[in-house]
Amino acid sequence: MAFDDGATSNDGSPRENLTWDGFGQAARDLACQVRDSGWMPDLIVAVARGGLLPAGAVSYALGVKAMGTMNVEFYTDVAETLPEPVLLPPLMDVSAMDGKRVLVVDDVADSGKTLQMVMNLINERGLSLDGQTSAKVDARSLVIYEKSRSVIKPDFVWKETDLWINFPWSVLPPVTKCVEN
Repeated sequence: MAFDDGATSNDGSPRENLTWDGFGQAARDLACQVRDSGWMPDLIVAVARGGLLPAGAVSYALGVKAMGTMNVEFYTDVAETLPEPVLLPPLMDVSAMDGKRVLVVDDVADSGKTLQMVMNLINERGLSLDGQTSAKVDARSLVIYEKSRSVIKPDFVWKETDLWINFPWSVLPPVTKCVEN
């Protein structure tokens, strides 16, 4: 089963549960959406952390080897955020994007603020540091999930939901103690 609409959290609130198998199917389906659009990226940018695994899976599915990462902090806990997303170091060298087709990948467009911030940063690549016009970046966005409240409409979406999502890579708490098998 790819996802379970009937899943609930410890407090009884409904959850969307994405399984590893479902994630694999989502990555392939999203790669097909990109390929079928006739637009192919030269470079894939993962929005860290949630977009790292989806970006890697989609890059393999599309055969795109050039990848980068933008580190952004917004969520501090389940349904808790900072007032606005914050770009974290190390910063990606966006000068390599000039004239490129860039696919920005994240796990979910929840509020959409993180994705919107990254897309704005990439789309601002219209001028070089010396003020001379440079080649414009053709950026598109891809997410596994989109929520109805998102302030940005991603170009490629696998599924829409307004439930909290349990991703297979982040559903368990961080490792604090290891037990030998």
